[in-house]
Amino acid sequence: MSGSANRLAREKSPYLLQHAHNPVDWFAWGDEAFELARSRDCPVFLSIGYSTCHWCHVMERESFEDEAIAALMNRAFVCVKVDREERPDVDHVYMMACQMMTGSGGWPLSILLTPERRPFFAATYIPPAALRDFIPRVEAAWREERASLVADAGRMADALGRAMLADTSPVDGLDVMRRAYHELSARFDATYGGFGARPKFPSPHTLLFLLHYWKRTGDSEALAMVEKTLERMRRGGIHDQIGFGFHRYATDSQWLVPHFEKMLYDQALLLMAYTDAYQATKNTGFATTAAEIAEYVLRDLSAPERGFYSAEDADSEGEEGKFYVWTRAELVSVLGDRDAAADVACAYYGVSEEGNYRDEASGQRTGANILHMPRPASEAARALELDENELKVRIESIRRRLLDVRSKRVRPSLDDKVLTDWNGLLIAALARSGRVCGRPEHIERAVQAANFIATRMARPDGALFHRYRDGEVAIDGMLDDYAFLTWGLLELYEATFDERHLERAILHTRYLLDHFQDEESGGYFMTRRNSEALIARPREVYDGALPSGNSATALNLVRLSRFTGDMDYDRRARAVIDAFGAQVARAPMAHCALLLAVDFVLGPSFEIVIAGQRGAKDVATVVEALESVYQPNRVILFRPADNADVITRLAPYTKNQVPLEEGRATVYVCRDFACNLPTTDAKEALRLLTGGA
Repeated sequence: MSGSANRLAREKSPYLLQHAHNPVDWFAWGDEAFELARSRDCPVFLSIGYSTCHWCHVMERESFEDEAIAALMNRAFVCVKVDREERPDVDHVYMMACQMMTGSGGWPLSILLTPERRPFFAATYIPPAALRDFIPRVEAAWREERASLVADAGRMADALGRAMLADTSPVDGLDVMRRAYHELSARFDATYGGFGARPKFPSPHTLLFLLHYWKRTGDSEALAMVEKTLERMRRGGIHDQIGFGFHRYATDSQWLVPHFEKMLYDQALLLMAYTDAYQATKNTGFATTAAEIAEYVLRDLSAPERGFYSAEDADSEGEEGKFYVWTRAELVSVLGDRDAAADVACAYYGVSEEGNYRDEASGQRTGANILHMPRPASEAARALELDENELKVRIESIRRRLLDVRSKRVRPSLDDKVLTDWNGLLIAALARSGRVCGRPEHIERAVQAANFIATRMARPDGALFHRYRDGEVAIDGMLDDYAFLTWGLLELYEATFDERHLERAILHTRYLLDHFQDEESGGYFMTRRNSEALIARPREVYDGALPSGNSATALNLVRLSRFTGDMDYDRRARAVIDAFGAQVARAPMAHCALLLAVDFVLGPSFEIVIAGQRGAKDVATVVEALESVYQPNRVILFRPADNADVITRLAPYTKNQVPLEEGRATVYVCRDFACNLPTTDAKEALRLLTGGA
């Protein structure tokens, strides 16, 4: 097939399109491929990856672009490509199969299936020499040992079905939170922050849990773990010091050497973590980092239609990280000798002649540097004999000059599909940072993204599509789409008090309850009832790189119960938690996002109603006061003095919560729906929220 396009040329996925000119005769996931496998009586080679996956690119270059290997694959298999970001349901089922077969997983994921879609072999990246040897052996086994392979595949399919069942058990909330905290504390790296050795993932929802735990218990060590981790990350190479935003994860323990891809969901979750940490500590460095994350996303991941793109690749010009690294000579060439700018930059960003970045194959230093902050700005200023404020001004000038030069380099490729779930997370993060950090432009951009999804990716009945690209919406929405978008809409309601966002959150939640729930367990499947039937209906509560859809749904439900006063939502939230109770009890640390919902359910929670004139200055004053403190288990509603019909319909308990005096904002601070006397004093409202009687 050299020089021609395969069937993937008809697809919209950037990842599939990357493989459209491979000599491998790829099919997209669908009945056509498996019907052909049945008629040819051969296995299916299923390859799952995503467009910014470095090792996916390596396997493509080494094997899928190799004419001889492609010929072997085409002879032995029907070959199927799946974008895991478009089809997380397919990925989840076969990744679980890989983990059950091999004890580990990753991407690219390489699975052999029977024509009935049952797996009998699993691996991740396969080197070309191994693949050349492997394919003829599979052909021989398929001819000579078919019955054994098919039996193994059947047993694996049965095991997958059992693994998807909920493990229901009541949860002792305080105990499981305490054990999660102690597990995290035991793994905490007191020198560099983060948990475990290497590689290190940001896991922002773990940090959000620790903030909740600190708020509940007053344990200063929980807060210290958050502060240390966020501080070392923002100074590390995982943080793009020039263009902002965060790379996927660090390959070392010091946050220095990242895998360089940038994912939208990482930006969203880290924006939440830095925002909440700022609210809790008043450390302005965290607010600055939050603003920088948003600046990156709004500059580089914004779609013209006002949604947000998915990711940027790690590779450019065939090399990982080439876009981001600098030699000392390059810095000197750009900055010259003016004001000793090059010397200041090298000292501040840890740049040396030999470099700190090693060749992936040889391990040798290349002379390239990953820019980072090896010491705090205050120490760098002392070493350079500069005032800290002067250093800050000079570094900002240097950064802008380097960014201008870097922008002329060949950029990593952009995955320009728009995903509902990841956009929902970013809407939540922008709305929250806009409120807490006083960034109205973040709120406005979140509104635009929410409106884009409402008009292009949603139906009137509350159903959602998962993916938009190049004018086309496709793929039925999955649990994460409903859960994360609802999360975003609830945050956006509190940022704008526009009831349409709360109405949409309720609409999408009701659709989720009707179409995704496991009536027996109380948990939720990844796919709706009438979606494509896979060999097992996937469900997940483990909080990995992202919070699970079940975790986010539990949190949404308990928040909706406080917004609306409808305690059926609270009952359903508790049912989600208990549906996975035994699994959570076995590994509390692996379910930190679910523990956010556990914490909210445990209470106390605060329901705050502000009654006043929409847009009035005193309303804004009250909101600013309430946002000045970290109190995660609270909701804020606004009851307009005029035209309160919508909010009293959505939240009937607000019906009688009216202004005490005409023209003055009145605050009702309720704790578990037991309300204090109303007040027109913002300071008094804040006192009531922070523990006053």
